[in-house]
Amino acid sequence: MALPEGVGRPAEVTGEQWLAARKELLAEEKELRRRLDALNAARRRLPMVRVDKDYVFEGPDGKATLPDLFQGRSQLYVHHFMWLDETDTGCPSCTAAAELHFTPAFLAHLHERDITFAAVARAPLPSIEAYRAQHGWTFPWYSSHGSDFNYDFHVTLDESVAPVEYNYRTKEELLATGLPEEALKGDWPGNSVFLRDGDEVFHTYSAYARGLDQLFTPYHFLDLTPYGRQESWEDSPEGWPQKPTYAPGKLTLRGADQHHCH
Repeated sequence: MALPEGVGRPAEVTGEQWLAARKELLAEEKELRRRLDALNAARRRLPMVRVDKDYVFEGPDGKATLPDLFQGRSQLYVHHFMWLDETDTGCPSCTAAAELHFTPAFLAHLHERDITFAAVARAPLPSIEAYRAQHGWTFPWYSSHGSDFNYDFHVTLDESVAPVEYNYRTKEELLATGLPEEALKGDWPGNSVFLRDGDEVFHTYSAYARGLDQLFTPYHFLDLTPYGRQESWEDSPEGWPQKPTYAPGKLTLRGADQHHCH
């Protein structure tokens, strides 16, 4: 199969030239790995904040508090499952993540390390249960409908409920990045991590936007291929196939008239 017309290719070199270039890149990869190890070490030393608010969720077995979500373990990883009001369904990216990662085999690895996984969406429980049944999912999934949970952890933006904040930026800071004001609403990607000690619960970590990249395994495979993720924000040579980030559909070639999206 030939590449489509106009699609670029990496430069062709000899085996010796390729090996030299690969070793040069390997040195950078090893340095990045060391920096990531150091970053993970720093994350393990991040301080924590006591959660004093009494959040109430609803799950298949009825009402549940935040401590209940731990299911007897000491650590809790929450995936903030984004919801589309116009279709009353989960968002496509969260759905893809659930299909790939929120499986019994995957969750078993977390359980071995005393970590409970839970998804939380602001949709009413009947909507969640209908969507869960449609996909045959069994992972723990709770509704935060009627609570402040999504707004307090800044994954649902609604200025009538709480001041807009996302990825540790205020509304003014977000607007300064070029985001249009009309985009600052609804659900946005995020996760949150908690620690329980007896009856005390602490918030230890939350990440948003591209801070979640490392959790979506296909990205790691795509990053090793010649054309990468093929998204418009990437720094790729001209002629590399790309499409707008998060947008399905046909890939386009990156040219001088295209710009990066962040």
